[in-house]
Amino acid sequence: MRPGDGDGGAVGAKSAGGAGDEGSEGPRDAQKAAQGASGAAGGVEVPEGASGAQKGAQGREGAPDAPADGADDDTDAGADADAGGDAAADGAADADGDAGDAPAARRSGDEDDAEDEAPAVADTTGATDATDAEKPDVEVDKTDAADKAGKAGKGGAADKGDKGGESGKADEDDAESDKPTPGADADADADADDKPTPRTTQPLDQPTTAFRAVRPTAPAVDQPTTMLKLGDAKPPAEDESPAERTSKFVALKPLDDSPSRKPPAAEGTAVVPQVGPERTTQQPLPPKPPLDLLAELTNTPPPPPTPLRTLARRVKIWTPLAILLVIVFAVVQAVRPLPTPTLRLTAQETVSFEGGKPSVPWPGQGQAAMDVNGVGTFGTSGTQKPVPIASIAKVMTVYVILRDHPLKPGDKGPKIKVDAAAQKHYETGKAENESVVKVTEGQQITEYEALQAVMLPSANNVAKLLARWDSGSGSEDAFVEKMNKTAEELGMKNTTYTDPSGLDKTTVSTADDLVKLGRAAMENPVFEEISKQPSYIDLNGDQQNNFFGLVPTVAIGIKTGTTTAAGGNILFAAEKTVGGKTQTIIGAALGQYGRDGTANIDEVTAVVRRLIEAGQDALTAKTVVKKGDVVGQVDDGLGGTTPVVATKNVTAVGWSGLTVKLELDGPGDGSIPHTAKAGTEVGTLSVGDGSGGSTIEVPVALGRELAEPGFTEKLTRVA
Repeated sequence: MRPGDGDGGAVGAKSAGGAGDEGSEGPRDAQKAAQGASGAAGGVEVPEGASGAQKGAQGREGAPDAPADGADDDTDAGADADAGGDAAADGAADADGDAGDAPAARRSGDEDDAEDEAPAVADTTGATDATDAEKPDVEVDKTDAADKAGKAGKGGAADKGDKGGESGKADEDDAESDKPTPGADADADADADDKPTPRTTQPLDQPTTAFRAVRPTAPAVDQPTTMLKLGDAKPPAEDESPAERTSKFVALKPLDDSPSRKPPAAEGTAVVPQVGPERTTQQPLPPKPPLDLLAELTNTPPPPPTPLRTLARRVKIWTPLAILLVIVFAVVQAVRPLPTPTLRLTAQETVSFEGGKPSVPWPGQGQAAMDVNGVGTFGTSGTQKPVPIASIAKVMTVYVILRDHPLKPGDKGPKIKVDAAAQKHYETGKAENESVVKVTEGQQITEYEALQAVMLPSANNVAKLLARWDSGSGSEDAFVEKMNKTAEELGMKNTTYTDPSGLDKTTVSTADDLVKLGRAAMENPVFEEISKQPSYIDLNGDQQNNFFGLVPTVAIGIKTGTTTAAGGNILFAAEKTVGGKTQTIIGAALGQYGRDGTANIDEVTAVVRRLIEAGQDALTAKTVVKKGDVVGQVDDGLGGTTPVVATKNVTAVGWSGLTVKLELDGPGDGSIPHTAKAGTEVGTLSVGDGSGGSTIEVPVALGRELAEPGFTEKLTRVA
């Protein structure tokens, strides 16, 4: 026996006696005697709190029963005596004084306090059947009710039990406090008989006992989102050690189901309403592949990936895109603007005349040049350097007047009033043996007659009169400026004009430049008409002869010019019909002097005659292209071609050793249609020596129908 065991028995007896005093005298005395005897016999200390817990449970469970009578009190006293004996036995079983008895002692103290608060209720509990105390199983609900009653009365138990103060004040959260004591089991069994339909529960796992809460009668509380406080619970008197506190039980509702007792109102408890959908911090998952989504929708797992399935999936994905791109490409290619058709030469680009070059009697002095208009050039002789050209300058004067004041064949043109300067120049020039024509101030001379006077008798005074008339200011300088500008336009790079008559020796040019001027002037029908006239009758009734003596027998013009500084000079034109077409020979001879070194018109005339005869003898015709021959084709730009044929025989005029070139040019506006019928003219075939002069031109036409490119050609075009 340990020290203090006798004291434990005395304490147990005292606790039992106190309980009997609060109930009936007779039965309670018996109960106290039984408890004291058990405690003394066992030598085990019975905690005072254990007896208090039993009484609290009895008081709680007996409250709703009928009023107590004598028989019930006796029965209750006997039950309490048995419960006291059991508690003493349990205390003796725990020889090492483990902490597991502390919760039972605390519950006993609580039950004593509950019995003090309601003695009448404690008496009624004795009416329960004592035979239920022997039942091995205890309902969880009854145990919970007893535990709750013990908590409600723990304050009184703490006041009565000095040694059990720490156990009575211990935290109800202790996990070991959940173990039921033998005395409490007996009371719970006795109270179970009061219920009409007792429930049988399975044995409880003592270390992990689960408490079943009574279904609440109050409105349901959103427990996950509501903070609960126990309204009538008091904080523990002092903190427990970590070893004692293992769990905490918080009752959501008082365990007393008595209708006369209302559950305490929760202090500071508020229900937080949920506004709108519950918010979450979960981030959205990334989108899954289409096949995985399809597998989820059809509840079919995706097949395992293999190279073949991967290839098939790629084909299924990219094939529609490729087809769409092909369709878009085809539409774009079909509606794109078609390229502009072009004309290309397929015939030989050059044709040569058989034989060697002809022999040309070039003069031994000065310089000369000759070519065939539209065929080629015979060449030049001498150094082509600027030299005075005398009256040949009047060819440019007439050319500019006819260009700016054109005349139709047979038209005399406007009348020009003769000014005093023209009359005075006639008078002074006549005395100095110049080439002049008589005019009187105030006379009216037609443009046509004035041109005749300048070309045939080479009147210097009339040439200057036309210059002043053209400028309208009485000055000749503006007209001379026009002459030089026109020379540049014709390609006369070595020509300079300082006066409209050529009397000044500063007016210079070359034979080659003058051939270019003669070719352009002879294209004007009025100029050609005047230049081939041997003579005319002026406004005074006088006959004016042409100074060029080879007209009209050998030459058809153009102009002579003789001065001491320039010598003898002739710009000439001759004709010959070759191959059914008239060919014009243009030439010039400059700086020709007689044997005595003086300017001699006869000397230069003889030189020109020999040149004309040699050129005419050398000219011959050769058919280069026949009518219907394919000379080219129209290319539509997409690989399609349409043949082009000549509409006439192309006869080139030349001389032995001459090489002519063929060129195929499009229409004047440069536009070739995308579609056209056969025979439509689409260009011109030109034949010449490529020197830049006039060439023989023949129209060309389509050999067959020109059709627009097909869809395949449009689809496969690159550019």
